[in-house]
Amino acid sequence: MKGFGNMMKQIKLMQQKMQKIQEELAEKKVEGSAGGGMVTAVVNGKQELLEIKIDKEVVDPEDVEMLQDLIVAAVNQALKKSQEMMNEEMAKLTGGLGINIPGLFG
Repeated sequence: MKGFGNMMKQIKLMQQKMQKIQEELAEKKVEGSAGGGMVTAVVNGKQELLEIKIDKEVVDPEDVEMLQDLIVAAVNQALKKSQEMMNEEMAKLTGGLGINIPGLFG
């Protein structure tokens, strides 16, 4: 039973480390942009969209579709960077073993 107690301590320690990583990721921000920086999306490490910046020169009432496409591209790029940042932090926790824990950041 001693081995089981040690394993439970290790699990609890890992849970505490994961909680700390989640808190740190919530504070980190990454940007994605499109249209040469005309549209920028800011996302945190929890993959929450925080801000959209749109240069007024790209706002054309005659071409709303282009603006929509730029917004989608900027947000997707920011989300991808956020995912990469999250994966890097998880690799630190797992020692680079490539362990994916489903629902960890959900």
